[in-house]
Amino acid sequence: MATSASSKLNKAVKQQYMELPQGGRAQAMYIWVDGSGEELRCKTRTLDSEPKTVDDLPEWNFDGSSTFQSEGSNSDMFLIPVAMFRDPFRRDPNKLVLCEVLKYNRKPAETNQRFMCKQIMRMVDSSEPWFGMEQEYTLLSTDGHPFGWPTNGFPGPQGPYYCGVGADKAYGRDIVEAHYRACLYAGVQICGTNAEVMPAQNIYHIEQYNIYI
Repeated sequence: MATSASSKLNKAVKQQYMELPQGGRAQAMYIWVDGSGEELRCKTRTLDSEPKTVDDLPEWNFDGSSTFQSEGSNSDMFLIPVAMFRDPFRRDPNKLVLCEVLKYNRKPAETNQRFMCKQIMRMVDSSEPWFGMEQEYTLLSTDGHPFGWPTNGFPGPQGPYYCGVGADKAYGRDIVEAHYRACLYAGVQICGTNAEVMPAQNIYHIEQYNIYI
């Protein structure tokens, strides 16, 4: 796993600029799933004021030929805002904007799974479905090994790590806590987290929520 040169930049210098006033304007980072169906892309635009709801956000566009979503001969794609969160990286009044993607003819892109989901959900408008999600993840070091594992070996056997307490059991706890607080700040309906059975493995839980349609 290659280490990005960006990791060597002085973050303290950047922070000086991030604390500059924005003159009443806001940055909105539009985020979408690219043609791989897995990777994310993003671009940022300036808004004259802080948006209060997703309806305040304008549609946008991008070049789909550079994201594996169209051919170069007709590459215009549309970004349709569907959900908005407070930005825990740039902080208020800036926003993270989740978008679905439409092709040049306003039909859903092949990787726009939300379109079909929306159609199905509208068939049960009279119901109140609940959704919950658990997401397990493993922290990796820059060398590709699980965080905190010996370079040429393995940690101790399973047993003390699940819901473990202490630096020798809860690997990467600082990252877990930072992620949890960022979710709360953004407005993500996270309801809990805990260390899992493998060291450097964690899980977070999302509350029941209504799907964004």
